[in-house]
Amino acid sequence: MNCFIWSVIFLVFIFNVFLTSGYAQENSESSFILKSTAFNNGGTIPKKYTCEGEDVSPELSWENVPANTVSFALICEDPDAPAGIWVHWVVYNIPVTVHQLPDNSGKKGEQKILESITQGINDFRKLGYGGPCPPPGKPHRYLFRLLALDIQLPTKSGLNRNQVLSAAKGHILGEVQLMGRYGR
Repeated sequence: MNCFIWSVIFLVFIFNVFLTSGYAQENSESSFILKSTAFNNGGTIPKKYTCEGEDVSPELSWENVPANTVSFALICEDPDAPAGIWVHWVVYNIPVTVHQLPDNSGKKGEQKILESITQGINDFRKLGYGGPCPPPGKPHRYLFRLLALDIQLPTKSGLNRNQVLSAAKGHILGEVQLMGRYGR
């Protein structure tokens, strides 16, 4: 009996090593992914998408959506801002059938994108996208965070980052981010 117990313990140990080593994990191709044709993850955001350029939102696309997703929410924020997190874009109620936001879709002052997607208020106190505009010095990181939700959020436009995150709490099926850098 003692050998049997040790054999079971050994098998459990090997099974756990196998699981945590990555051999039994899903192929990375099936992971929830957010990407852009404008810049690579960790790369420099082109001037076009900043306050020094056209100040338009970059193209974003995603794939391998978590099962049971009903809608998406997108938040672009600068965690390196001198006053703390600075929000550049809030978008919510992106239908599960939409897997891309085209270049320049986050137009300033517009409540809706593509007729059904709602824009929120950024920290510039405006609807829509406000591009990177850091003070001179070290480049800042800009996080484009996409949340897969099992609900649709309130349809009222103009929610801010904290209101969206509060409404999404307990309903996030997956989160992915794309990080770009920009400095002046």
